[in-house]
Amino acid sequence: MDKLRLPETAFSRAIDGALDVMGRHISWLWLVLLGVIVVNVVMRYLFDEGHIELEELQWHLYSIGFLLGLSYTYQANGHVRVDVVLVKLSARNQAWLELYGILLALLPFIVLIIWYGIPYAMLSFELNEISQAPGGLPYRWFIKALLPLSFLLLLLAALARLTRLFAFLFGATDHPEGNHESR
Repeated sequence: MDKLRLPETAFSRAIDGALDVMGRHISWLWLVLLGVIVVNVVMRYLFDEGHIELEELQWHLYSIGFLLGLSYTYQANGHVRVDVVLVKLSARNQAWLELYGILLALLPFIVLIIWYGIPYAMLSFELNEISQAPGGLPYRWFIKALLPLSFLLLLLAALARLTRLFAFLFGATDHPEGNHESR
């Protein structure tokens, strides 16, 4: 059971709210992906027709859902944790552990992906990269551009979480009622 109940800050309310709306809209993409998979399977096995564009559309939709879902999952506290360790810690020690985890592991990783992802996506855009498969999808740069964009959103989610951790650990909250929730 999570003992850590963090207060909200103005920044966390804005970012968490925006990411929540985005995540709820992006979640519909999984239904679209399921539809594309069903159509592809029916076309292949009932009509003996394969379509490379449907194959590529599947992994494009999966990529979009996964990459944009990262920040939503993080802000909704749905990511994987080592709860075996956390349950034995006090709420304050949980907060310190999460603070150090964000500062020493998550933020450097995010910055690295953004740092190398931007030139990667820009080169793809400049080359107007397309699928190498005959009949494949154009605009491969769009999927590659989602990599730094999704990690920028994850950076915002991590910064929002940091403000909540700081408010919890150091009492710096801007919400007079001290709204505490377990996200």
